[in-house]
Amino acid sequence: MLCLTGEAVHISRGIRFSRWILPRHYSCSKLFVGGLSYDTNEPVLKNAFERHGEIIEVKVICHHVTGKSKGYGFVKFTSEVAASTALKEMDGLLLEGRNIRVHYAHQG
Repeated sequence: MLCLTGEAVHISRGIRFSRWILPRHYSCSKLFVGGLSYDTNEPVLKNAFERHGEIIEVKVICHHVTGKSKGYGFVKFTSEVAASTALKEMDGLLLEGRNIRVHYAHQG
């Protein structure tokens, strides 16, 4: 998978993706993790992903009133290579009884 940083990219047949399509703040070292069990916490998520490389940050998104997980989170690695490896190896795997979905995070 290519990591695009927002620069204009030319692909076959003259199609051009401009900056408005590929925002500069796209991060190839931060992953979105969906389909988490509502009981999955940050230490569990970090433990599942850290074998793929050094992690900078893990965040499980929780409801602001109840504190319960919303079923998704983010894992940020120190390198794009580690994130790419984690994405390939973790997407679709079982974590705490749920098949998780892993994608590159698009920050906005």
